[in-house]
Amino acid sequence: MAMDVVDYEIKGAEMQFVEVELDPGEAAIGEAGSMMFMDAGIAMDTIFGDGSAAQGGFLGKLLGAGKRLITGESLFTTVYTNQAGGKQRVAFAAPYPGKILPMDLRQLGGTLLCQKDAFLCAARGVSLGIAFQQKMSVGFFGGEGFIMQKLDGDGLAFVHAGGTVVKRELQPGQTLLVDTGCVVAYTPNVNFEIQYVGKIKTALFGGEGLFLAKMTGPGTIWLQSLPFSRLASRIFAAAPQRGGSKEEGSLLGGFAGAGLLGGLIGGDDE
Repeated sequence: MAMDVVDYEIKGAEMQFVEVELDPGEAAIGEAGSMMFMDAGIAMDTIFGDGSAAQGGFLGKLLGAGKRLITGESLFTTVYTNQAGGKQRVAFAAPYPGKILPMDLRQLGGTLLCQKDAFLCAARGVSLGIAFQQKMSVGFFGGEGFIMQKLDGDGLAFVHAGGTVVKRELQPGQTLLVDTGCVVAYTPNVNFEIQYVGKIKTALFGGEGLFLAKMTGPGTIWLQSLPFSRLASRIFAAAPQRGGSKEEGSLLGGFAGAGLLGGLIGGDDE
């Protein structure tokens, strides 16, 4: 299937969304629940997999959907097709604070590997698959870096990253050690391995985990400063663990709550 060539505009700063412009007959694919708004001339259709030519036939579609399920994504994607006579627009919103990265797969050699929850939307024709890391150490200890999404094609795909994004060009033999959750995407010629941090004390008390991603060039990598897993763990740690509400750092708030509860139980009607 020929790739649709779409125009786009990324808007916003911390909470971004991408507005994709479709010519008549063109279409974009998006993750379920990522659509923000669309013009009235766009038809929305939910399908198995990604609707690419590689998934011809029912068995191919079922296999493609199953691959998406392995990465933790929905079995379905949504196709947005311009059925009007003029240009129409559809917008896709980022799920949490960060940046939306436009990836031109043609300029990246036709393939990009990214974190399993990084894909946001793409031009019709981009194929969504999975890539297992081949080394057993990555499989056992890689965590977020074990199963990656694989984007194939020569069109535009949009990837979401948390916090601030940095792009690094690795020269042949150049190595960078990265927290596994901070890896957003990389070109397939980058060698991805898992390396033990080296010291038990650092592993137990350093707060960075037991293993790091060892990425060796040549190739391009994109890193994020705020992985969603890190954000979620901080929110969970700050939330009340026994139900109800919690007044942070306020002893007076605790006394006030206790007094109110005592009044209700004791029938204080003054």
